[in-house]
Amino acid sequence: MAEIVKMPKLSDTMTEGVVAAWHKKVGDEVESGDLLAEIETDKATMEFESFQDGFLLYIGVETGDTAPVDSILCILGEKDEDYQELLVSAEEAEPAATEEDKATAAAPAPVTPVSVKPAPDLDPAPAPAVTPAALKSPVPAPPIGNDRVVASPLAKKLADKLGLQLNRIPGSGEGGRVIKRDVENFKMAGATGMPVLTQEKFTEVGVSQMRKVIASRLAESKFSAPHFYLQLSIDMSNAIKARKAINDQGFYRVSFNDMVVKATAMALKKHPAVNSSWLGDRIRYNEHVHIGVAVAVEDGLLVPVVRHADGKSFAGIGEEVREYAQKAKAKKLQPEDWEGNTFTISNLGMFGIESFTAIINPPDACILAIGGINEVPVVKDGQVVPGNVMKVTLSCDHRVVDGATGAGFLQDFKNLLENPVLMLV
Repeated sequence: MAEIVKMPKLSDTMTEGVVAAWHKKVGDEVESGDLLAEIETDKATMEFESFQDGFLLYIGVETGDTAPVDSILCILGEKDEDYQELLVSAEEAEPAATEEDKATAAAPAPVTPVSVKPAPDLDPAPAPAVTPAALKSPVPAPPIGNDRVVASPLAKKLADKLGLQLNRIPGSGEGGRVIKRDVENFKMAGATGMPVLTQEKFTEVGVSQMRKVIASRLAESKFSAPHFYLQLSIDMSNAIKARKAINDQGFYRVSFNDMVVKATAMALKKHPAVNSSWLGDRIRYNEHVHIGVAVAVEDGLLVPVVRHADGKSFAGIGEEVREYAQKAKAKKLQPEDWEGNTFTISNLGMFGIESFTAIINPPDACILAIGGINEVPVVKDGQVVPGNVMKVTLSCDHRVVDGATGAGFLQDFKNLLENPVLMLV
């Protein structure tokens, strides 16, 4: 008997999915456990297996198309079985589209790049072409007679002053008329040897699934959670020495990010109020420490989770973060890799950013923004000496964490990084 297979909900934030690839075609036999399709969610491209036996009778979402969760993905049944009545009744049972939905459907569809996970030993599929907005290019001014061109009086005066020939200057005015701006841009191009764009130009692409969810979740966080920020400077001189001593042994490599994650986890054990979540009618104080580490990928940001980070070594944390980063960039993270965080770290220090503020990653009550280590003058024992300073900013949800609570956490975090031997005890 024919059965409808619906678009699965493959992550907690997924509202719609993109079919990245079908592994079966209409008419193929399907067994339970067979790979049916690859579904792109807001966070990863995931394999979707069949839960039943049968033949693939109908495909409801073609490769590259987007469909909401619980919409008709395909129909499986007996070979050559009539499924039309089932399809019609299922479509009639779906909620009627709202006027807003109809208006959206009627609008021209934007070009949406689709990330398709490549098969082993094959090159990734090329990205779809992007349609640029219409662009009116400057055209050379048409000559009048033998030596005259259409140009404004200001353009003629400026060209004469600069010793430029008007008939060599592309005009952006009406009918190719040369105006003052064209002369200035032409002179600038000659001085730099680089072409100068004299018209507006842009490219528009559709919003990816990942970017939609990032926009929704972070907007909700920013506008619903009352953020406040605490910034602290940390002397990283001892951390630099400790890292060098560890790495010189040659057994494994430790990064500053590994040390930051470990220090954060240990400080959170002392401050459960910071390792907490706002749940509307109650506050959850977590005794376990699961650190979300923000990883930049092509379409946005993913936050895989280092679980029980307080009990792991620098090397263990580093190995796990590097593995997650590789999986994130390959879009191979699974739901268990990004769920369950109790606190989040966002580190932009490797990009030369001195300090920044980050938006809290729900359901966490706080997020720690890590800047780069900069060599600056510092005062020690009344003397100005070279120092290595790292600025960090803690974003707090004031519904859960107060200023003194956040400050206490930062003080312990600072103490651990300035005395890294304490993290080895």
